[in-house]
Amino acid sequence: MDEEYDVIVLGTGLKECILSGLLSVDGLKVLHMDINDYYGGESTSLNLIKLWQKFRGNDKPPAHLGPSRDYNVDMVPKFIMANGILVRTLIHTDVTKYLSFKAVDGSYVFNKGKIHKVPATDVEALKSPLMGLFEKRCARSFFIYVQNYDENDPSTHQGLDLTRITSSIPSSLE
Repeated sequence: MDEEYDVIVLGTGLKECILSGLLSVDGLKVLHMDINDYYGGESTSLNLIKLWQKFRGNDKPPAHLGPSRDYNVDMVPKFIMANGILVRTLIHTDVTKYLSFKAVDGSYVFNKGKIHKVPATDVEALKSPLMGLFEKRCARSFFIYVQNYDENDPSTHQGLDLTRITSSIPSSLE
């Protein structure tokens, strides 16, 4: 290992990885270190064994849960838009060598002692114990809107301009 570096980056969270990548792309000699035996810092994803160690000490997970490698539990849920600015930044900095991207099979939350699937369709929304009746109705309306939306067909937009409405729920979807 070399003795001299231009920059030392501590931690392997997303911000640290982007910073390290940008600095190295600019030609600086970067030493990137982490105290943990896994990447990702506070926003890491853990396999079953690592998850068990983090929350249950040295206990091992029960065998009936299956292989540890079948699990990838996010400590902080994270979603990245496939064609967004963040993806372009990650590609530019070569951080993608150390990341893996996967389509989401499903999202789950732990609520009141149980694991629940986060609804992803109007049918799942109606069956979900995570929402009350009013929220189920809103979620169902939203999912139907998204399923019917066609960027090239203004009749499916319900008078909404999605390039301008970014952080509120239009009353037509409530």
